[in-house]
Amino acid sequence: MEPTAQISPAALSQKLAGSGLRNTPQREVVYSVLVGKRDHPTADEVFARVKAEMPTISLATVYNCLEALVQCNLVRQVNFERGPTRYCPNLHPHAHFHDEATGSTHDIDLPPGLLEQLRAQLPSGYRASDVEITFRGRATP
Repeated sequence: MEPTAQISPAALSQKLAGSGLRNTPQREVVYSVLVGKRDHPTADEVFARVKAEMPTISLATVYNCLEALVQCNLVRQVNFERGPTRYCPNLHPHAHFHDEATGSTHDIDLPPGLLEQLRAQLPSGYRASDVEITFRGRATP
């Protein structure tokens, strides 16, 4: 899967403005951290990384930045059962593999047309607004 390229600060500002939000240095740093290391971090992990670049930022600000980025469709929330929400900057259709031993999450390419085939299985008169495919397991020895 081709990684999602980080958009420029100007494009980030435009995307945020389209949702009625303004760009801030905090939002830029949070976004940069997410696209810089595509490991599906939790908000706490994002906070720890951002804190290294912006020592005065608060956890509440990081949560607010993440919420804004999700609202503007710049990142997606990924949830695994009762675990903390994780954040994924890859906006292309893809699945996830969640390693139950390590807690790591990996993006998985989907064959072309698979989502359309799955949507075709819905009962007549229904339309899926979103499809999430998650594989769970462990690395093989």
